[in-house]
Amino acid sequence: MLTKNVKQMVEDQAVAAKKAAKVLGMLTTEEKNDVLLTLADALEDRYQDILNANEVDLENGRKNGFEEAFMDRLALSKERVYDFAKGLREVAQLKDPVGDVLSDWTLENGLHVSEVRVPLGVIGMIYEARPNVTVDATGLALKSGNAIILKGGSSAISSNKAIVDVMHEALEKTIIPKEAVQFIESTDRAATEALFTMKEHVDVLIPRGGGALINAVVNNATVPVLETGVGNCHLYVDADADVQKALAILVNAKTDRPAVCNAAETLLVHQKWFEQHKQELIRTLNEHNIGVHGDETVVEAIPGAMLATETDWAEEYLSLDIAIKVVSDENEAIDHIDQYGTKHSEAIITENKQTAQKFMSLVDAAAVYHNASTRFTDGGALGFGAEIGISTQKLHARGPMGLPALTTIKYLMSGNGQIR
Repeated sequence: MLTKNVKQMVEDQAVAAKKAAKVLGMLTTEEKNDVLLTLADALEDRYQDILNANEVDLENGRKNGFEEAFMDRLALSKERVYDFAKGLREVAQLKDPVGDVLSDWTLENGLHVSEVRVPLGVIGMIYEARPNVTVDATGLALKSGNAIILKGGSSAISSNKAIVDVMHEALEKTIIPKEAVQFIESTDRAATEALFTMKEHVDVLIPRGGGALINAVVNNATVPVLETGVGNCHLYVDADADVQKALAILVNAKTDRPAVCNAAETLLVHQKWFEQHKQELIRTLNEHNIGVHGDETVVEAIPGAMLATETDWAEEYLSLDIAIKVVSDENEAIDHIDQYGTKHSEAIITENKQTAQKFMSLVDAAAVYHNASTRFTDGGALGFGAEIGISTQKLHARGPMGLPALTTIKYLMSGNGQIR
């Protein structure tokens, strides 16, 4: 049961955001860009205040025994805060999708029809220990003409509050009211539950975090959800894979940033390739301290490998662990991905173009790669600028969601007294 005070608090914030969204919808691209640049300057000027608040969260994390991957996402530094500011400046340089005419035509009766991009309105952002999301989501929302309600996890409460305080202070010097950026400070679960049901005031919810968070939002919200997905990403090394290419991609996809959703979690290897190159594979795994959970063939061949359980094939390790399975061909690899994949990012390494085309056509995922690392499933890496998340669903938006994903369409009809 929601307490009346918490529900009323969230509703008041949602109402204020909706009112501010009306102001945002009337701004020019130049006005929005000026605001983003002001926010960027403020974050750099006040970085020490943000780091002081972050240290409170880190100390609580250490006391609670949070995992290394979790602490890495939570930790801030001067460089990371400056990267936040850089991201806002990059968003300011991006093309504004609002007002784009996607198509237009004139009916036989003279009625002119235009299909135009417009802001969604009010975005509710629910996320975990990722203070960067506070800035990225705000920048993308404001540039696309949307107000935003931020509900970060309790583990980053001090960091997020400090970041929002800085942005609010900066917004007071701009044309955008600070009410356009709402931050729910309450760590009460009832506050999140209240946001789930604010359909009258909130246009879309975007969850960003682990599977438990995403499922909670999808299963309980009455507000429409733009679902971001966890990443049980696979690499399939085909019989015709180049050895050096395969090993380099494996190292990058697994070790570059193990704690992110586009890191590889499962390696599927063609039996022929495994038999020919297992020594090179073993050497590479050892050099990079990659822990192996494998099938019986893998356990027999790789010293120290643990026998994989059913859970291991579905696991998002977010660490230097990987599941390895030897398969007979690309069909078995595709079947495995169909069963355990999360429709995020999948890759095939092969010099056989026909096999690559088959894999890329049949694998159901937001991003599918041939001879490249899954680490490119990222808004910045693909040239979208900052991203609000990576969608694994099929409606409205899929893959890295940049500015266009935060808009919808409106049909504008212009006539001269036409009636039907």
